[in-house]
Amino acid sequence: MFDAAAPVRAGHYQPAHRPLAQIEAQAGRVGVGHLVLVQPSVYGTDHSVMLRALREQPGRHRGVAVPGEGTTEAELDDWDAAGMRGARFNQVSPLGETGYIVSRFRTIAPMLRERGWHLQWYAEPRHLPQIAALHTADSVTCVLDHLGGLAAGIRDDDPAWTALRALADRGAWMKMSGWYRLGAVEPYTALLPLIVRVADLFGEHLVWGSDWPHTSFAPDALPAYESTWAPLVGALGVQRATRVRDRATALYARGLPTTPA
Repeated sequence: MFDAAAPVRAGHYQPAHRPLAQIEAQAGRVGVGHLVLVQPSVYGTDHSVMLRALREQPGRHRGVAVPGEGTTEAELDDWDAAGMRGARFNQVSPLGETGYIVSRFRTIAPMLRERGWHLQWYAEPRHLPQIAALHTADSVTCVLDHLGGLAAGIRDDDPAWTALRALADRGAWMKMSGWYRLGAVEPYTALLPLIVRVADLFGEHLVWGSDWPHTSFAPDALPAYESTWAPLVGALGVQRATRVRDRATALYARGLPTTPA
């Protein structure tokens, strides 16, 4: 979600206004009552917009933060109380984390692990061997964003698959999302074999995300919310796809109300 009045980082895009109520309404149409908000790179480490959203209805939604180099234990505790359950490293966007990723990981991983948080990676396949090596050295839970960056046409013997196997064996999770970021266009049929292969690797450690509000698209040309759900159903069938969506509670649900939203 975005607040058009909030300051953004220089050299990045200017987001359209996308309030929480807008995504709540779209998600509600398909029976999704609890959301996971991910800190956009355009806001850097300023979490004001997300924190306001999480605190509107305490306990209903969850968040994934982007901690800075100076993020303190007290800040993490404050964010945890607001509903954040993970942190994200971005190795793809122009303003993400790149050259100092190893030192950042070694600093933040123990802090996340102590709080029961996960570390979510927005990365490309070439980054996966390093990510696997880092998570071999620390047991903080790993979540790979947007199908691990596996684009349509990736080779069956690409080294990324070996890294994915190692991560899956250590309990990592894969986020099934961002199809249009992976060299495919709606209805994303080119990605269905990849979705099946990844699902076979990660088993029950899969979560689905809509990637709303689709910053790769013009503000007046957003894909339908349901269009990002359809590939998962096409690859895995309705029953398993629904189970994937429901499994998000295993990562995010600590402290959620026991009654539906």
